[in-house]
Amino acid sequence: MSPAAMLRRLHDLEARLGRVRGRRWGERNLDLDLLACGQLVRPDDVTQTFWRHLPPARQQREAPDRLILPHPRLQDRAFVLVPLAHVAPRWRHPLTGRTVAAMAAALPASARAEVRRLGSARNPLVKR
Repeated sequence: MSPAAMLRRLHDLEARLGRVRGRRWGERNLDLDLLACGQLVRPDDVTQTFWRHLPPARQQREAPDRLILPHPRLQDRAFVLVPLAHVAPRWRHPLTGRTVAAMAAALPASARAEVRRLGSARNPLVKR
């Protein structure tokens, strides 16, 4: 399945489970993101790098008009990297070369501490 088709399926699943798309970065009951697809970079290196380096204030206001892979903010988010480090710690960002483990370790300890395991090892990690 292509990355675009995969993202459409994720959005369809969100909608079936009651996700309502309101304001950008607003509260939601479910948020499924496509973080990466192997070593693919979409749509191209320049566009991915532009969105990855966009200042946080602009990230809150602006959204890309197409799928960006890897997800341009994955390196900034503990709620993404902490769980991902449990399943794919050696995955390398195709443009930066940094592993998930290294990106997670570079986050502030306080951000990593906000992510807690719920219940047994079978349950997902989530942000509180």
